[in-house]
Amino acid sequence: MSNTAQSLASKRIASLLDENSFVEIGGYVTARSTDFNMQQKETPGDGVVTGYGVIDGHLVYVYSQDASVLGGTIGEMHAKKICGLYDMAMKMGAPVIGLLDCAGLRLQEATDALNAFGEIYLKQTMASGVVPQITAIFGRCGGGLALVPALSDFTFMEGKKAELFVNSPNALDGNSKEKCDTASAAFQSEETGVVDFVGTEPEIMAGIRELVTMLPANNEDDDSYEECTDDLNRVCADLANAVTDPAILLSNIADDNRFVETKAAYAKEMVTGFMRLNGATVGVVANRSELYGEDGTVAETFDSVLTARGALKAAEFVEFCDAFEIPVLSLTNVTGFKACKCSEKRMAKAVAKLTYAFANATVPKVNVITGKAFGSAYVAMNSKSIGADVTFAWEDAQIGMMDAQLAAKIMYAGEDMKVINEKAAEYATLQSSAMAAAKRGYVDNMIAAEDTRKYVIGAFEMLFTKRDDRPSKKHGTV
Repeated sequence: MSNTAQSLASKRIASLLDENSFVEIGGYVTARSTDFNMQQKETPGDGVVTGYGVIDGHLVYVYSQDASVLGGTIGEMHAKKICGLYDMAMKMGAPVIGLLDCAGLRLQEATDALNAFGEIYLKQTMASGVVPQITAIFGRCGGGLALVPALSDFTFMEGKKAELFVNSPNALDGNSKEKCDTASAAFQSEETGVVDFVGTEPEIMAGIRELVTMLPANNEDDDSYEECTDDLNRVCADLANAVTDPAILLSNIADDNRFVETKAAYAKEMVTGFMRLNGATVGVVANRSELYGEDGTVAETFDSVLTARGALKAAEFVEFCDAFEIPVLSLTNVTGFKACKCSEKRMAKAVAKLTYAFANATVPKVNVITGKAFGSAYVAMNSKSIGADVTFAWEDAQIGMMDAQLAAKIMYAGEDMKVINEKAAEYATLQSSAMAAAKRGYVDNMIAAEDTRKYVIGAFEMLFTKRDDRPSKKHGTV
């Protein structure tokens, strides 16, 4: 157990890990600086508790900042302990979990503290795509420290007391904390998308534990499998009724109805998250047009379109899955792009990143077209043309350039409604049906909605040994 006093930082680690599994590293380290009477201050652990333990039997490395020691500020030795932890995690191939509660840069150490920040950034960069990085914010996380959760793969934030900011709300021209609290969990989860999960401390600890058990330990050794006791051929009745809210749909087809949504409060029209199929972790990207509340009624509605925020959210998620060899399932139900001046500023670049992420990913990729799949927005959503290995379509799905009625009005401008309706019906049959796409080889199989689980599981089983050679290059530039 810890060599330091049982501070709040140590208690947080104890509540996160399996009981009595934590082993502290560097518990006797203290600050080296003697400037500004630092030698007269007690700095146990230099303000951070570091070590390793297990979560449900999975090895993890953890650091927890101690706000009772100089406000948990980062100085030279504080950073060295965190960097040393990263070195061990990369050697052993295990996740790093950071529990943040810090007043920021240690002013008494000045340039040493600035260098310390840079050393942490470098270790996070080296670890990216090698081991999962999870950050949880319980107190203040401001200035340069805000880059730490941004460089992580997943971020949790306490909903009431935690703060996350680069510039404090009151430092923004024309703003104040009372007017718009840009440091709050609500803002950081709903507006910036930096935070994946918001909750109380116990909820955060439970959420981290669940996420760790879903993820591979590293990019080479995948121990994220578990025995599946759910029926692989289970029929999911009434699944078609959940087409507008894929979070409900995914919970229905997942093993034991277990689906973990990421960034749920950000770009809600795009769903990302993890589920298990036949015991294996699968990453999911899906279009949403309705969000149902806990009472079973529709809480929010969205247009069936790609947004810039949604595209970037999905792109980052697919890149994570590809880095850690997690197969990707997409559920496509999209009619185009969001049309407004604000979106237009970022739309092309955002959709390009999404297209690149899907096309560049070499993991097994399965696409299920559950509703409408129109235009270039459909192409960007893991279509066969950009590399989906297997594509299914529900029997009533529509695939094409655009809505048949609109297409007929364009092609037969000036004709009366009788002609337009006739041509729209003809266009729907010849160009906008899933069957028409299947006849051209763009869809591999037409399936009943209730059979989605067994077909998707079968596809991923077939793709388990997939190998995908790509042109030799250092990296892409999109």
